[in-house]
Amino acid sequence: MPTAFCERAIETSLECGNALLKFVAPNDCGVTKSHQYGPYLPKPAWKLYTTIEPVKGVNGKAPVKIVWQDDRVTDSMITWYGAAKSEYRLTRFGQDFPYFTPDNVGDLLVLAIENYDVFHGFVLDLDEDIEELQAALGVQPFEHWGVYEGGAAKIETEDECLHRHFNEFVSALKKFPTGEAFSTATRQFLDECIKNFRKLSPDDALVQWVETEYRLFQVAERQICQAEIVRPFKDVDDFLRTASSITQRRKARAGRSLENHVEHLLKSAGIPHKMRPKIDGKPEVVIPSEDAYNDETYPVDQLCIIGVKRTCRDRWWQILNEGRRVEEKHILTMQPTISVDQLKQMNDRHVHLVVPEPFHKKYPKDRPMKLLSVEALIDDLRKRFAK
Repeated sequence: MPTAFCERAIETSLECGNALLKFVAPNDCGVTKSHQYGPYLPKPAWKLYTTIEPVKGVNGKAPVKIVWQDDRVTDSMITWYGAAKSEYRLTRFGQDFPYFTPDNVGDLLVLAIENYDVFHGFVLDLDEDIEELQAALGVQPFEHWGVYEGGAAKIETEDECLHRHFNEFVSALKKFPTGEAFSTATRQFLDECIKNFRKLSPDDALVQWVETEYRLFQVAERQICQAEIVRPFKDVDDFLRTASSITQRRKARAGRSLENHVEHLLKSAGIPHKMRPKIDGKPEVVIPSEDAYNDETYPVDQLCIIGVKRTCRDRWWQILNEGRRVEEKHILTMQPTISVDQLKQMNDRHVHLVVPEPFHKKYPKDRPMKLLSVEALIDDLRKRFAK
């Protein structure tokens, strides 16, 4: 049976004829500390809840009274951030407001819209209530946000959500952010736009992180480099220098992107490590630490060297000279497949190949070595090193 709050939310939404449904995201509650506290309101549906037009370069504010499910009333504010972030936010809830805390992430926010000045707010945290309300209004449970408008459901798809975040991220960029900024933003966007993304395996998550960050980089590159590539070039050398600069940036970003996401997996698993340690050969990862590796009395069998290579068909041998104290090494790669002969050479040199599980089926069936998944590697390292 639905709760009284759910029944009231349905009744009020039907009476008003218009309602906005949105799953509460981490940055709605200030968890990510990346935006002002308060839920994002979907820009494609702005005419439903405000008269402020989404004009780029201009900010706007409109007050709104919200009557909540416990009968408290907030004098809130709809704010259009057009000067920098290109987004709508609902803010101002007063102190000790109970419905936008970290514990509310994943709950369903329902705003029944009486008019532009008065909303009725509900936050539902029970699956049965969420399913009941969405069924009553015709909005499917998997949607990131939905609009009930005259009996019709309008939604933001996962791709639309990512595209919106991409545009917000690059809108104010004048130069390229750090690789870490790209990687962190990518993980945040996927968490917010893809339902149950955090439940994915490390293998599936890593593939999506890398692929989505590339898409985000492309959007940023188009904006930042546009003026550079449409300008008149002084001569052929000027053109070649510009092209070379763009190519080198792309290559550097691709490698560092994978390293950033691998580091995130290691941190999340509580595995002690050092990225890009200053040891012989300069591998991408040493576990548990650079000091442990440099300590000649530290047991070699308690060290782990991981090479993180975007591709490794003809570069896998580089890891043989990285962290030479450790004979058995690991390479984590996004290489789609490798020949049997190369796999045999790796196996003969005690190199363990770590490949995201979705790629395993692309490797030769008669391969002479066992492929490790990212999840298997993380599980093994956690058992050996996590505190």
